[in-house]
Amino acid sequence: MISKLARSDRPSRPRPTDSFDRRLIAPMVLGSVLNPVNSSMIAVALVPIGAALGAPPSETAWLVTGLYLATAVGQPVIGRLVDTYGPRRLYLIGTALVGIAGLLGALAPNLGALVAARVLLGFGTSAAYPASMSLTRSEAERTGRDSPAGVLTALAVSAQTVAVVGPTLGGLLIGVGGWRTIFLVNVPLSLACLVLGALRLPKGPGTPREERSVDLLGMALFTGLLVALMLFLMKPRADHWYLPVLAAVVATGFALREVRVAEPFIDLRVLGGNVPMLATFLRQLLSYTTAYAFLYGFTQWLEEGRELSAAAAGLVLLPLSLSGLAVSALTGRHEAIRGKLVVGGLAQIAGCAALLGVHSGSAIWLLGAVGIVMGVPQGLNGLANQNALYRQADPARMGSAAGLLRTFMYLGAMVASAADAAFFAHGADTGGLHDLGLFMLAGAVLLLAVTLLDRSLRAPAPPTPRKA
Repeated sequence: MISKLARSDRPSRPRPTDSFDRRLIAPMVLGSVLNPVNSSMIAVALVPIGAALGAPPSETAWLVTGLYLATAVGQPVIGRLVDTYGPRRLYLIGTALVGIAGLLGALAPNLGALVAARVLLGFGTSAAYPASMSLTRSEAERTGRDSPAGVLTALAVSAQTVAVVGPTLGGLLIGVGGWRTIFLVNVPLSLACLVLGALRLPKGPGTPREERSVDLLGMALFTGLLVALMLFLMKPRADHWYLPVLAAVVATGFALREVRVAEPFIDLRVLGGNVPMLATFLRQLLSYTTAYAFLYGFTQWLEEGRELSAAAAGLVLLPLSLSGLAVSALTGRHEAIRGKLVVGGLAQIAGCAALLGVHSGSAIWLLGAVGIVMGVPQGLNGLANQNALYRQADPARMGSAAGLLRTFMYLGAMVASAADAAFFAHGADTGGLHDLGLFMLAGAVLLLAVTLLDRSLRAPAPPTPRKA
């Protein structure tokens, strides 16, 4: 039986040495969605977790911040380790950590243990994306052909798809088995990644591919900078003045370290020497600050201010998911970077303005309509910024630039989490939602302004090879 299947498979791959190995796609895609699925499912679980563990929104926000803080640091760290030790080893270690973190979260007795599980989850989910990008790059070198656009699009769209359906999926899981199921679901996902990775990912050399030093001091300074900023943003009070001062001092030390060390943790020259790419990073930060502030804030308000169950809140967010998916499907194959960003910015402005008009008695259809509008930029902005990065980054530093793009996305999520905690300090009521809406509106206006002022987006795109 097996031999027959093997013989029948041969005609479908007539030139295995000069085409992308399609067996890699399943582990690449499944591993890359672990982060967005855990990022989005938690949105509908914050209120049930707070009720079960007696924690206010300002404390449960650390479940969001902890994961993104770990991921913002973990992405470039693990990316460097992937370059040194190969993608297979780091992929398997990372996905194993995801399963362990899911089990720890499902058994966590208190909020502190739950936050620790989310931090471990953040580090674990940081491995698959850089590993997948490394595999894609290796396949391009092996075949002598440009990396297939379809593979890169599959990675981006699958992550985006899971992110937008995550709240609905999370609501259904909570409705079936309680909030601990959103942690427990990581165990079978981890096992699937481990099996696919062990069977399909190519084995690398047993020793490091090249001797490279690890900038441990740079990593520590970067982590300290993010922690100081987040501690202040979570509770921005006058008596916490020392936190932004500490962040500024650490940032100065980090900058001095990174420009002097031979192999920096983050090459600041990648940032400082490319103004269009800096604008792309800023747009990524602004886009995801507004997107995640809406995802987490609106969901908490649906459950507390509108008094819906977690499952019902997930269903109200379904139009958001469907809208984002539809827009991605319709526009994904068209570059049109500037057009996508302009439409995405306008849609964010419209959605944030509409948010100012909702209240505890608003009809469900109206809340769903707000979600539809906010789904449009989710289907446009992320892919547009990724396409812009591929045009703007130095090809020799594409991996580093791609990692930084992800880091700015996570920074936006952390700012959003801090904003939700600040505006919902005493509960997710309608007044707090409207204040959050004004914050989001300011970010959306700034996003549109940055897009319109960026002249590099008006330049025609260079011709793209279509070999694959």
